[in-house]
Amino acid sequence: MPDAVLTTALDQLRRTFGGQVITPTDADYDEARRLWNTMHDRRPAIIARASDAGDVATAIAFAREHELEIAVRSGAHAHGGVVGRDGGLVVDLSAMRGVSVDPARRIARVNGGALLGELEVAAQAHGLVCPVGVVGHTGVAGLTLGGGVGRLQRRFGLTIDNLHAVELVTADGRRIRATADDEPELFWGLCGAGWNFGIATAFEFRLQPFGPLLHRGVLGYRASDAGDVWTVFRDYARTAPDTVSAIFEIDRASVEAGYPEDLVGKPIVFVSYNHCGDGDAAERDTAGLRAGPRPVVATVTSEPYLDVQGAHDLQFGWGSRSFIKGHYVDDVRPAALDEAIELVATVPGRGAFSLTALGGAISRVDESATAYSGRAAGFDASANTGWDDATLDEANIDWARRVMALFEPDATLGSYSNGNSDAGPEETRRIHGAAKLPRLAALKRTWDPDNVFHVNHNVRPA
Repeated sequence: MPDAVLTTALDQLRRTFGGQVITPTDADYDEARRLWNTMHDRRPAIIARASDAGDVATAIAFAREHELEIAVRSGAHAHGGVVGRDGGLVVDLSAMRGVSVDPARRIARVNGGALLGELEVAAQAHGLVCPVGVVGHTGVAGLTLGGGVGRLQRRFGLTIDNLHAVELVTADGRRIRATADDEPELFWGLCGAGWNFGIATAFEFRLQPFGPLLHRGVLGYRASDAGDVWTVFRDYARTAPDTVSAIFEIDRASVEAGYPEDLVGKPIVFVSYNHCGDGDAAERDTAGLRAGPRPVVATVTSEPYLDVQGAHDLQFGWGSRSFIKGHYVDDVRPAALDEAIELVATVPGRGAFSLTALGGAISRVDESATAYSGRAAGFDASANTGWDDATLDEANIDWARRVMALFEPDATLGSYSNGNSDAGPEETRRIHGAAKLPRLAALKRTWDPDNVFHVNHNVRPA
């Protein structure tokens, strides 16, 4: 766009836009374009920081008129950097924060730019909870539209299983309220493929009584015990109480975690769990996890839920580089675990491989009920790595892909969209499965036939 035309267009946008319009000439541009994952250094032409749904509609219309790609920013956490776009327009919802709770109806209204921590605090003030993710500065919108996995989902279901309504601005500027009764087909698609159909400006969630304590444990083992520990973990997870969430992980031992000197810096295996039920039942309900080899270290605590939810906020703070890749499995082969241990020993960053137990309330929702796929899967297999040196980008990305290639033969239906930095048609097919893609493509044709919203795990219109 010629400079003179751009200047005139921006002047017009600023007159009709109630929020803030930020361009590369503005002093706060670099801060406004910064993303959580610093591997992605995006330079959009315009950042439209909306103050309400009307601003969102204005920004969409402007971008379409001037043929600018649209990206959407809420918490700016997306692993693949899709919340920014070089030369495009970013609809920034970060000024649209805020959560209100109706404790009598057990409903939370959450604005499109709100963060998980806001929802957690507002709900817990009334002894209520919505199952969300595990890092407080994650955006509610991005987490929800991809399904929403975290510590309480085996008991209460995915975040989308607690979703009552979504308010959306569509590609043609309409403001839509979608629920299971109003626009039910759109609501189905928003539950797992939500970025494809518009920009969500508000959500309503059903809340559950809960709190304030989580009962937790970490059991650490030598890498040589990995096969035996996995067998115990896998068998336990298949029949575990809904109140228990659990992760099997291969990582490297640290002094801070209490490992003996001969193990520090070497691969280890650990099992961590959270019990969200009655404290008196926690030891009994998790006894099956302790049926295997003797752990090298073991820690058992009870902590306030809000403290646990905020515990990783600094560890996963802004300013580092990150890559994650995963898919669902029902089991893994011993040889793959052995090779994963060897790869963890040589990871160029701060990398680990994990198997998170799914099931419970997640699996009791019918597979066809939402665009999210993989309800029957036993585990979420995931390789993730973080680092600081930009020269190690390709090495860390390659490492995560090589780890997950080991478990490709074990893959089953589904992949958690928020846990995948890679994008493209094959990744979209893996996330949703071949059976749901035609329905999603038809829905896309109805609501976004020009594929305006394609900076995401994109479903193309049929």
